[in-house]
Amino acid sequence: MSNRVVITGLGVASPIGVGVENFKNALINGQSGIRFNPELNELNFGCQVSGVPQLNEDLKKEFIKKYKLNKVKSTNIILGCMAGIEAWNDAQLRVTDKESQIPDWDSGCIFGTGIGGIEAVDFSVKHVDNKKIRKLGGRIAQQTMASGISAYLGGILGLGNQVTTNSSACSTGTEGIIMAYNFIKHGSAKRYLVGSSEGYSPYTWAPFDSMLALTRNSNDKPEKASCPMSNSSAGFVPASGAGALILEDLETAQKRGARIYAEILGGNINSGGHRGGGSMTLGNRNGVVKCITDTLKKSNITPNDIDLISGHLTSTIGDENEIKAWTEALKREGEEFPLINSLKSMIGHCLSASGSIETVALALQLYNNFVHPSLNAEQLNTEIASKISPSRIPKKTIQNITNKIASKISLGFGDVNACLVLKKWEE
Repeated sequence: MSNRVVITGLGVASPIGVGVENFKNALINGQSGIRFNPELNELNFGCQVSGVPQLNEDLKKEFIKKYKLNKVKSTNIILGCMAGIEAWNDAQLRVTDKESQIPDWDSGCIFGTGIGGIEAVDFSVKHVDNKKIRKLGGRIAQQTMASGISAYLGGILGLGNQVTTNSSACSTGTEGIIMAYNFIKHGSAKRYLVGSSEGYSPYTWAPFDSMLALTRNSNDKPEKASCPMSNSSAGFVPASGAGALILEDLETAQKRGARIYAEILGGNINSGGHRGGGSMTLGNRNGVVKCITDTLKKSNITPNDIDLISGHLTSTIGDENEIKAWTEALKREGEEFPLINSLKSMIGHCLSASGSIETVALALQLYNNFVHPSLNAEQLNTEIASKISPSRIPKKTIQNITNKIASKISLGFGDVNACLVLKKWEE
């Protein structure tokens, strides 16, 4: 069995917009969601800027009350539920009736996270240290689990197929999409709610600040702090959020008259194995090249078919390595290189949530015929400029452009890679 797989629903909670419509408008307007963070200043972080979703407190309280999340301390669960439920509703899917006691056997969930539940763990540790274990309550255990996010979503929506969580550092979101794609393609489910989320906590970001991976040169100018591919790149901006997509087999989607944002042609996941110059923090370029070339084969396309790339591009030394991998894999340089952009220039690096949020952005660009800009890329890194033309990196939004095929790549600590290909949907 080999089903075609399409995207029929989107949901997002990001530093530039909560909700797909707000997010799309911010993409088109080239907004920055990176702001000065007083808490990081108080805690003496070197980096004192971040990207955090700006939640309307009234709407947040209403959402929490409606879905019985009142005792949930973990922000990754709140953000993930917001994005996941929006995607489900966007796809115009119904929630299984609790009265019937029958779950939706055809629908599953893969919702990843990197350092999920950190606030719940902190709450637990403090109570244990103070010998107040009985005051932890009965709702804290599930929040400390990595799979807490998928478990909450599975229960809210009544999902009866596989409900699980993946975790592969910054490749988590894209990896989860590819996993769900393969399950649907081979007939294990009719649809999957797939995504990833990362909460906002200094406990999550502190290790990266300690290892000097975060930028510390732009605390007084937050909107300039994230500058992927630039000669002034000095580390990534920590961020949080969640992205969610509904993946569905084409036949099922068409039967119910679903809106289709894009088709997934294929994807590949691999590891550089800490060989060939690769390490825990910087990938083996040969592994990235192989991930891309294997993705093209599985998607049954050629290097010249790709019109747009949503890069991983974090505003670190890894950007140069990534661009070189793309030029080697595609054998396209200069003006022949596809358009490429980095959403992290606008929102910072949402860690495990980055791949899913960026794939939501990519689907919106294909569906609505635009390409969002890469901010702060006016002065390119010298090595990158020697490989691709500056004209292939949009500094402003390109409107009314029809890109047929686009690729999303994510690279994670541990030398892990994930790459997928989307195609603009045409009846």
